[in-house]
Amino acid sequence: MLRPRIIPCLLIHNNGLVKSLRFTDYKYVGDPINAVKIFNEKEADELIVLDIDATAEGREPNYKMIAHLANECRMPLCYGGGVKTAAQAKQLVRLGVEKVAVSSAAIEQPDLIPRIADEVGRQSCVVVLDVRQTAGGAYEVFTHNGRKATGREPVAFARELAKVGAGEIVVNSIDRDGVMKGYDVPLARRLKDSIDVPISVLGGAGTLDHVRELISACGVIGAAAGSMFVFKGSLRAVLINYPPESRKNEVFAAAG
Repeated sequence: MLRPRIIPCLLIHNNGLVKSLRFTDYKYVGDPINAVKIFNEKEADELIVLDIDATAEGREPNYKMIAHLANECRMPLCYGGGVKTAAQAKQLVRLGVEKVAVSSAAIEQPDLIPRIADEVGRQSCVVVLDVRQTAGGAYEVFTHNGRKATGREPVAFARELAKVGAGEIVVNSIDRDGVMKGYDVPLARRLKDSIDVPISVLGGAGTLDHVRELISACGVIGAAAGSMFVFKGSLRAVLINYPPESRKNEVFAAAG
């Protein structure tokens, strides 16, 4: 039986694990391998790792680092950052990555998604949409760490991506990144109602109540978070954490 997933998301910057606030103000929070080991022990449902330097610097994935992460990881691993070809996606899967995520390349190369889906399987082809709300209230997809506007509306674009082979859509709220005040549930609901592939939502989670609210509204969905799993308390002390299975089941049950 399918059920929601609670997914830690790790950002890699200068080879270290960082957390950001609205895609700026990066704070070093530790070593990625150590974080993976802790999430192994805590039996996380899945793990997303995003190298936020790769695309911005115009380089391909750091295969050596990814191989170390995949070798250590005991849960499904989704990697994104610098992927621009189907051959790169295939190499990542050979290293042990279950899902390959692309972002800006999905816009720059309209035929990339079907090529990746053909190469590694649709279930392994993920598109991350970094979304910002404009002054007028409309949503727009941004790339290059939130610096480049695309003119694309996320729900319509997600429908296009699903039609050509994307196996999952991850929507990431730039406005809510690191704020820890809750997900953009209305946007998540619109996406869930508009496409027939799995979606995950990132940006804004600060408590398990926020996760419950998202699942209550959307049902079977991926609830991804960064700050919630690396910070503790009002002073945001660095402490890797993840809810035990019993606590997750309580959240799922409360969400209905």
